[in-house]
Amino acid sequence: MDGARWKKGSGLLGGSILAWTPLQRLPLWYLPPPCFQLWIIPSILGSSNLYFLSDDHWETVSAWVYGLGLCGLFVVSTVFHTISWKKSHLRTVEHCLHMSDRMVIYFFIAASYAPWLNLRELGPWASHMRWLVWIMASVGTVYVFFFHERYKLVELLCYVVMGFFPALVILSMPNTEGIWELVTGGVFYCLGMVFFKSDGRIPFAHAIWHLFVAFGAGTHYYAIWRYLYLPSTLQAKVSK
Repeated sequence: MDGARWKKGSGLLGGSILAWTPLQRLPLWYLPPPCFQLWIIPSILGSSNLYFLSDDHWETVSAWVYGLGLCGLFVVSTVFHTISWKKSHLRTVEHCLHMSDRMVIYFFIAASYAPWLNLRELGPWASHMRWLVWIMASVGTVYVFFFHERYKLVELLCYVVMGFFPALVILSMPNTEGIWELVTGGVFYCLGMVFFKSDGRIPFAHAIWHLFVAFGAGTHYYAIWRYLYLPSTLQAKVSK
């Protein structure tokens, strides 16, 4: 590091990314593997693939919702981190993008559950959970708007609850195909949160967090493609 000091407590549980040193901002853009901009095109292609594999209205809607959530996560995060690194003097724009970066996570979580809630036969809770996840995402968005960066532990708790609560319904599925992939993706996110909370304490922690998010999103995409969209396509080909 040659004497360069990391600002302590610049992560979710202490301080703000807006106060990061240039050394901390560096890996967000210039370390290729973890960076979100590398995942924009794959997310667009993957979402398009689900759309073309759709056989009915609900599959099409779910593909659109999930695709928008997935692409939105990577696009918003990329724009925010680019502005943070390249245009550090645009503090107002940077602050708005930081809020958007936090808000889009809620909608990404809801969108990730949408295909499972829409396309799988669940229990009686399923019909309610389809809308409840979006209510939770809206509440989280309002919270970020009014209390952004003020109560960091509460903010983290909101993400955890949003991520795990709908899973209780998913785990009740009669068809358990894809469960292990969902769990694996969740483990990636949980491990990534350790680094997310360690900004300023562990070098390149935020970039490592991005890498875990990419792995988690990729694992969940595979589960959606393999168990919700691919079987119907294969069955259609066999019937011909």
